[in-house]
Amino acid sequence: MKIGLMCGREFSFPPAFLERVNQMGKTEGITAEFVKLGGTPMGEPAEYRVIVDRISHEVDYYRGYLKHAVLQGTYVINNPFWWTADDKFFNYSVMSKLGVAIPKTILLPQKGYPADVDINSESLRNLKYPMDWDGLLDYVGRPAILKPFSGGGWKHVYKVNNREELISAYDGTSPYCMTLQQFINFDQYVRCFTFGKAEIIPVAYDPKERKYLVIHDYLSASLGDRIVHDARTINQALGYEMNTIEFAVENGVPYAIDFLNPAPDFERDRITEFYFNEVVAQMAKLVIDRALHMSPSNPWPHWEEMLGIGRPNGFIGSPGPAPAGAAGHGATAGSDAASMQAKAWGA
Repeated sequence: MKIGLMCGREFSFPPAFLERVNQMGKTEGITAEFVKLGGTPMGEPAEYRVIVDRISHEVDYYRGYLKHAVLQGTYVINNPFWWTADDKFFNYSVMSKLGVAIPKTILLPQKGYPADVDINSESLRNLKYPMDWDGLLDYVGRPAILKPFSGGGWKHVYKVNNREELISAYDGTSPYCMTLQQFINFDQYVRCFTFGKAEIIPVAYDPKERKYLVIHDYLSASLGDRIVHDARTINQALGYEMNTIEFAVENGVPYAIDFLNPAPDFERDRITEFYFNEVVAQMAKLVIDRALHMSPSNPWPHWEEMLGIGRPNGFIGSPGPAPAGAAGHGATAGSDAASMQAKAWGA
């Protein structure tokens, strides 16, 4: 069984991870290597049992290949279908419904659009104008944070104190879609490494210096328990098995402010030697477990099921079996389809 790694400009994690997997997996016949691609024909058999993806969000070909690999039976960490669809505003909305503390957040229209997209005023007839900037700030409070609804690396993030600062910052955000969010005046800040949804390592983090701190007694027992619980809820709902989740703690309340980091920074010089060793060990353990015991449902989000609005694994809104005695054109074909669907769901 082969495990593949897809990565970009990383230097310390890839060789350490591959070496650890090859050592730990030797007795099970498991090997690990860099994935190598040179054009992907339809129907090409799966070469890898598991692939760890740390770069496809930046390379469209890689994302297309990974979706094809899933179709052929490869277990991909993280799920490329859900990662393609996800965004931070949706994350906040789901987690608010699931009881995780979330800052008040507003999704904003884009200031502008890519030059190669033909957008004019007639294209935007569904937008209100002018924007009620004061009303938006009244909702989230002052100061506020303006940041992209998707993305990372602290890029295009602005703290604004009033209407004038908000408009000035917003005017420079084209072509990104942005969110306006309540500012959390935190007294503690935690970044959690997460593996396989349930393994959570909370780490003291300095967002101003962007620096991990090795402080083992940073959190009280009760606060640590809540952060771990909320991090597990987030990963279970969104399906991520490799992620970092950030909490800003104000007055003892951990607000989850960023948890769409499916390709988290694993470089030794940035996460410290101590946490680097933890990350390598946990990732090796995760992929070997998935190679030996993988379940197709594991990497899929479960927010529909957790909110009670649909079946898990992306089947929201799918029709159930036809009622007994249903009549009409195509009833036989529909019944056959419903029967097949019920069997697929284990009904």
